[in-house]
Amino acid sequence: MRTNFQSNLFFSYLKRDLLIAFRRRSASLNPLIFFVMIVALMPLSLGSYESRLQQIAPGVIWIMALLSVLLSSESLFDEDYRDGSLEQMIITPNLLFMLVLGKITAHWLTKSLPIAIASPLMGLLLSMSPESIFSLMIGLIIGTACFTLLGGLGAALTVATKDKSFLLALIIMPLYVPIIIFGSSMIYYRIDGMDWSYPLAALLSIFCMLTILSPLSISGIFRSSMVE
Repeated sequence: MRTNFQSNLFFSYLKRDLLIAFRRRSASLNPLIFFVMIVALMPLSLGSYESRLQQIAPGVIWIMALLSVLLSSESLFDEDYRDGSLEQMIITPNLLFMLVLGKITAHWLTKSLPIAIASPLMGLLLSMSPESIFSLMIGLIIGTACFTLLGGLGAALTVATKDKSFLLALIIMPLYVPIIIFGSSMIYYRIDGMDWSYPLAALLSIFCMLTILSPLSISGIFRSSMVE
């Protein structure tokens, strides 16, 4: 009975944030537009050096995806903080975890997942092979979820802070390094004909760990801030 109530709470909050994002479609598309524009400029800077473009393409796409998600994550809890709904979430007994997870999931579906879906087109633009493009998209689907979970943690730490962009990057950026390493390694392993299931397994392990630890940490941050 309790499990059903918690799952209903998760889906109700997920639906709420999805509806809000749908009404503000232009704002939800900003991370995707930023990602596409920045990646599309790379061939212009390298000219006709296609071999060099193929070498740096995986790392470039992953880093640009990271920056796009990071820019959108800083305001993850801002509106709830301003209108007082965040305080209502905090006083909900023992259920803050599901509320936070629902909000992060909605944010990933509307602002981060489109980046992963658009990545094959960006890979073709940067002269990547079809085989490596598949591993790129799979990696970014998992990677953007990890980015969003960590971004939510940073957003919770800086929710009441003005000019938070630099502070958020300073706090969270080092935690992104393993995700970037394993994500780009998947593509380079595929290009070299090696078994890319090992970095994929590492990336999935990070995702599973963050799915539990990030909402728990965010819940603890909010509850401790309320006590103070």
